[in-house]
Amino acid sequence: MLPRLLLLALACAGSVFAGTGKPNVLVILADDLGFSDLGCYGGEIATPNLDALAAGGLRFTQAYNTARCWPSRAAAMTGYYAQQVRRDVVPGIPSGGGNRGVRPAWAPLLSELLRPLGYRNYHSGKWHIDGKPLAAGFDRTFEIGTGQNNFFKAPGNSVDGVPDVQTPDYYVTVATADRAVEHLRQHAAEHATSPFFQFLCFTAPHFPLHAPAEDIAKYEKAYDAGWDEIAAARHARLTKLGIVNHPRPSPERDVGPPYAFPDDLAKLGPDEVNRPVPWRELTPAQRKFQATKMAIHAAMVDRMDRELGRVIAQLKAMGAYENTLIVFASDNGASAEMMVRGDGHDLSAPPGSAKTFLCLGPGWSTAANTPFRRHKTWVHEGGIATPFIVHWPAGIKARGELRHDPVHLIDLVPTVLELVPGQKPASVRGHAVPPAPGRSLVPAFARSGAIARDYLWWEHEGNRALRAGDWKLVALAKGDWELYDLGSDRGESRNLAGAQPERVKALAAQWERHLEATKVLALTDPAPAVPAKQGKGKAKAKADAK
Repeated sequence: MLPRLLLLALACAGSVFAGTGKPNVLVILADDLGFSDLGCYGGEIATPNLDALAAGGLRFTQAYNTARCWPSRAAAMTGYYAQQVRRDVVPGIPSGGGNRGVRPAWAPLLSELLRPLGYRNYHSGKWHIDGKPLAAGFDRTFEIGTGQNNFFKAPGNSVDGVPDVQTPDYYVTVATADRAVEHLRQHAAEHATSPFFQFLCFTAPHFPLHAPAEDIAKYEKAYDAGWDEIAAARHARLTKLGIVNHPRPSPERDVGPPYAFPDDLAKLGPDEVNRPVPWRELTPAQRKFQATKMAIHAAMVDRMDRELGRVIAQLKAMGAYENTLIVFASDNGASAEMMVRGDGHDLSAPPGSAKTFLCLGPGWSTAANTPFRRHKTWVHEGGIATPFIVHWPAGIKARGELRHDPVHLIDLVPTVLELVPGQKPASVRGHAVPPAPGRSLVPAFARSGAIARDYLWWEHEGNRALRAGDWKLVALAKGDWELYDLGSDRGESRNLAGAQPERVKALAAQWERHLEATKVLALTDPAPAVPAKQGKGKAKAKADAK
């Protein structure tokens, strides 16, 4: 056997990685990224590495998350809606049915499903799933602690359970990529004949708005025109790219943050605003302050892309790039939240520095989510639509094509299992595994329109929605159902509920049926699977009864 250092040198210099023919898997999640922030989705932010993945693979135009970080991670890693696995509130259950609770025994993570198939699993970045990575099938982990309130500080972050080390130039986006590259180098040196799964979870561009000064300077004048003009320009590019075909909805000038923190707003000074008012109505000082905030957001996205570039370079250096399925998405839409956490906000400190705590706010969140309505936490399109890039040179012939199938993070697990190939076991830890709602995206790798499904379902903090075909039923918490034809109005501008009450009634009934079935899964673990000698029919009947 070659010495480890020699193998490592070869891995860095050339194609030592052999693998087994099974595809490697790299899943990348951004945090609070707007639908149109990336260059390949109509944005003005420099994202050449993600743009290159899009040019060499596929962009899905109608991909969805759950509107919030922890439910999205549960959906992506289990193949179930978060409520089904007790990772978000289930309406109608006194206890909530979960809300970041412990997953049922029958809901292992993708890493746990891949390990028996010979995969090595690595995690780097945000976790926000119940349990710990090393106990959930991962071999190495860099975990960003909950409450990451400063991108420049290491405390709370850990490497394989050991506290990370603070350095003078520490920046968590860089640290996240550093560890991912380290994992891949070690894999090439010590496990070159095994496939790998890398779960790479950046916290960018989640608040607080923190970025190195030199990164912010790159966008110093980029947003002086204001959020209205930036949104219009993004919409024009999205339309030209063929990603959308609907008019841009009018900004909802009276919609502010989803949670009111008036004391925190006062801490941010007189130049902060908590509504997406017309740019022309802002004072010169407010315009400068708001343009600076978006420059920081852009810098965070720009830096994330550059750090991802280093991970991709490592894949190429170890000869794994061609046979690595790369999937990129965001855990929810851009955020209109406004608050102050951590060490507080120093009005005298340079915006974006460690002593500040700024949030994007509804003005720029509206622009970042162009061309959709609302923001993170809402289940209108602005809260749940995500850029979704799939790249796999060895397995996808298409280059730079669009796919218009409605897809969801719940589709990730069945997609990977089809490609591995592998199947979910009939039982896990003695518990029968219920049918999952996710669908494999493999048919869409060849052509658009290949994914068949009855509906997609959402609920978060009382906001609720269902999409069946091009019809979407959506409601605000405690609000009435709205109905939209997404085939021509994905901007959700023309509410057809009054004109089509029977359709509303039918879709609402479908939403309720799904909720009732979800309550069963959320409240109980299915009974242990019936032993095989009792017969498949009886085992199935018992599983169905649960």
